[in-house]
Amino acid sequence: MKKLWVGLTAGRKYDNYVRWLSLVPDLEVIKLGHEEGNLASIRKCSALVLSGGEDVHPRFYNKPEYVATYGLDDIDEYRDEFELEAIGYSDQHHFPILGICRGLQIVNVFMGGTLIPDIPSFENPDHSKYGEGNDRYHSIEVMKGSLLASLTGVTKGEVNSAHHQSAALLGKGLEVNAISDQRIVEGIERSDKSGPFFMLVQWHPERMENKNSAFSRNLRESFVEACRQS
Repeated sequence: MKKLWVGLTAGRKYDNYVRWLSLVPDLEVIKLGHEEGNLASIRKCSALVLSGGEDVHPRFYNKPEYVATYGLDDIDEYRDEFELEAIGYSDQHHFPILGICRGLQIVNVFMGGTLIPDIPSFENPDHSKYGEGNDRYHSIEVMKGSLLASLTGVTKGEVNSAHHQSAALLGKGLEVNAISDQRIVEGIERSDKSGPFFMLVQWHPERMENKNSAFSRNLRESFVEACRQS
């Protein structure tokens, strides 16, 4: 079995992602981040995982006024710039790509999409963590016929939630594969399924309470299998 080298973008809960991915034998994680100054290390990789974290600066989707309008202060433009370059390289080299929470958002922006800057401000229920830091949980509907439906084997289920932003306008060539009861985008995939593995999810599979959930285990196993075949 060949060793897999997966690039993982650095974030606040980086170790959670490493533990989740490291459950797979012969998989090595390479930490990628602007603080590491190691964009060149992506050349060693054959796949990319984009982790959660700060808000994407709205200037990258042509809405810089959102910063003041919605009081956005959890932003790291250096991280944004680094990850947009990493996504560009990965897309150009046909890497399997898995985006988680912020990862969904930054990839959607890379593809020309936009974001809802603050879900509650748009009269939608709060999807962020509870005050004590625990994830919320809510139900989602998975679109029939989607890649996500085929990977998980389900069309309904429960996922964790720790975000206050979400996808608005989808990027070019993308489609929604999962939504919450409140119609918040919870998953995105490519419309063209013939290319390499590409899955963006708004929940956190790496820290779900149910480790055997199809929205955690199946997602990891499908991504890893795609990496082996790439």
